[in-house]
Parts: sequence; C-alpha cells; structure tokens
Amino acid sequence: MSRPPLNDHEIEQLLSQPTPGAIAAVRQLEGDFMVLGVGGKMGTSLAVMLRRALDAAGRKATVYGVSRFSRPAAKAELEACGVTAVSCDLADAAQVARLPPAANVEYLAGQKFGTESAPDETWIQNTIVPSLVAQQFRSSRIVVFSTGCVYPFTPVSGRGATEATPVAFLGEYASTCVGRERVFTHYARKYGTPTLMYRLNYSVELRYGVLVDIGHRVLHGQPIDVTMGVFNLIWQGDACARAIQCLQHTANPPKILNITGPDQIALGDVAARFGKLFGRAPILTGTPAETAWHSDASESVRLFGPVTKSLDELIGLVADHLRAGGHLLGKPTHFETRDGKY
Repeated sequence: MSRPPLNDHEIEQLLSQPTPGAIAAVRQLEGDFMVLGVGGKMGTSLAVMLRRALDAAGRKATVYGVSRFSRPAAKAELEACGVTAVSCDLADAAQVARLPPAANVEYLAGQKFGTESAPDETWIQNTIVPSLVAQQFRSSRIVVFSTGCVYPFTPVSGRGATEATPVAFLGEYASTCVGRERVFTHYARKYGTPTLMYRLNYSVELRYGVLVDIGHRVLHGQPIDVTMGVFNLIWQGDACARAIQCLQHTANPPKILNITGPDQIALGDVAARFGKLFGRAPILTGTPAETAWHSDASESVRLFGPVTKSLDELIGLVADHLRAGGHLLGKPTHFETRDGKY
C-alpha cells in the first residue's frame, strides 16, 4: 500500500532542517537576522531554518520575515515557527525605512514570471527595490539572491559558467537580475557594506522545481523539450543552508558565488529515470543543443562541502510525491526556455 503524500507542513519541516554547517554559522554570526521576500518559494524555508539553527546553537536572536503577506495565513504560520513576521511593501520607501535593524540580511525579493507581460514591474522589483534595501541596510551584511540566468549559455562539453564568466543580458529578466547585482554593488562600494551575490540555479523540492516539471510530464504522458540538454540542481534545504553560511563570506567588493549541485545533469537521462519509476516511456522532443545555462559550483562545494541529497534520492522523493497525488505549487520553472522570456 502506498503512503499518503507529505503535506505542506511536513515538507517545510523537511526543507528547514538545519545542517551542521548552518548551525555553526549562526553560532558565530552576531546580531539579528532578516529574510526579505519571505513569502516566496524559498523564503519560508530559509527563515524557519534560521530559527531552528539558532535554537540548536543555543543562541538568542530574532529572525524577521518580511513580505507583503498577500496570503494572511502565511504570517500566522511563520509566527507559529518562531519567526517574527513583518508586513512591508519593499517598493515603498517609507515602509522600508520603518523596518527594524538586522545585522544579517538575506535578500530574496524579486520577480521573474510575468516579466514578458509586465517588464516595467520586473524592473521596479529587481532594481528599484534593491536600491531602497541597500541604502536602508548599509550597515548590515547582505546575501543577495541572484540567478545563473545572468550568465551566457556555455558549452555542454564543459563544467559550465564560473564566477569569473562575464554576465550576459539574455532577455528582460536576466537584464534586471544583472541590474539588481549592479545596484547592490554600487551601494556596497559607497557604504562599505559586506555583500555576497548568491547565484542560484534550480533549487528543487517536492512541490516545485525542474524535477517536478519533468516528472509530472512523464507521469501524464506530456512531451518534454530536451533542447536545453543539461542543467544543474540543488535540494532547497541545501540551498537554504548554504545561504545561511554565505553570511560568513560576505565581502567588499561583493563576493560572487555559484550555488547549485556539483553535477551536470542530462535532461533526457532524468526523464528516462522517471519513466522507469512510473513504468512508461517519456515523450521527448527537440535535439539537445551544444550550449546551455549551467554553472560550475566547485567553489561553493569547496567552501561548504557536499550536498546532503543525491540526484537519485531527489528523483525518488519527487516521484513518490507525484505518484501519491501530492500538492504542487503550480508554478512551472520553464526550464526549457532559451530566449530569456518569462
């Protein structure tokens, strides 16, 4: 008899389990913590992990979770986990000015999907909001969430873009993400703010991510475009733990760090593995290109060690969740997109 799927609370508990590295980091970091954009796909997991890591370290500090909280229940859920929820529209300078101080800031706010239909809003969220935040928290250390989409496509025969690879401007979204980094860099230089650009690509969990997209299509007999060919991924729990540890590596000028798993993953191979688990052949379309968006994460692996969940384990977890009819966030990653339009 198959097990029932994990519910949202159980999944968040799994995602927010602090690693030894995260616990060690908060033990050494002084001051309070703030997660800006806590209402997004990863913000809740990060804020709750911070709270749990502080408790495990025996250290007293406040964890603030800041969002507009368009879903009021999210505020209560955070408070129940020991996170101090603060309502704020980060595009409103007056509201930003009223935020409490925090020595350690995780900046997760931003917009990706909907860029094609409302590029002006994406520019506001990804460049103007960073300007307000960077000035308000000039005396903090800041980890700025960015994306591997700031890089150009690189040959699949190599290890992917490194932190030294020059940025590209492939579409409005990628351009605004470069803009976000440039704005934070400007104010870091102006005020001496220790900062780290956290270039993340393909954080995955049971309800969202490229594995969910691929597995769902295989399970339901839908075609999968394999033109992108290869990609990277990282378990969201590992991504959160690394974000916490990155607070110890902020620098001025800002440090750039690629955050993803250590392996280059073939899209067609993942589809085949899901097909084997589901007992049905995947429907593949397109031909793998010679270039892709993929990143070399060897520097972050050197700093933080191996990830805690392997690709095989993640595929198994996602397959079980899909097969059991578990709740999904309903937000496709558009992993196959090669024109930068979202």
